[in-house]
Amino acid sequence: MEEQVILVDMNDLPQGHMEKLEAHQKGVLHRAFSVFIFNSKNELLLQQRAFDKYHSGGVWTNTCCSHPRVGENNLNGATRRLQEEMGMTCDLQYQFSFTYKVDFEDGLTEHELDHVFFGKSDSLPKINKSEVQDFRYVNLESLIKDIECNPKNYSPWLKICLDTVVEHYNR
Repeated sequence: MEEQVILVDMNDLPQGHMEKLEAHQKGVLHRAFSVFIFNSKNELLLQQRAFDKYHSGGVWTNTCCSHPRVGENNLNGATRRLQEEMGMTCDLQYQFSFTYKVDFEDGLTEHELDHVFFGKSDSLPKINKSEVQDFRYVNLESLIKDIECNPKNYSPWLKICLDTVVEHYNR
């Protein structure tokens, strides 16, 4: 079965659905979520995307991100993907949403209305190697400095939303 994404307008109102790869080929706006898990040392759990992902393979990004399925709400989708990618479960709390559009060298475009969730856990992930190459915990200050020095090592969506993540986390 082909994975479908939920097409939305700028107000997050559903406009239909489309096969995921086609949506990224056409650059149409669709619903997504991003999960940020912090441990008790206030470190963020990052994942390195598997090298054979259809875009952004091998880059470091937030704990997990994906798309809710048709008929699935964002929280349930985020909880499901956290388990599927990182082998983790924890309570997630919605924080904010943002919209971004990024064109990749391979001709694909991410155009997403992204719903951001935070969670707390000291568990170590049990990564799904078809999705995730590696993981590490990092404090936000070190992450910001490393992104400044090595921007190509990080996903565009992480770089776009990180200031807002820090702002919400420090509240």
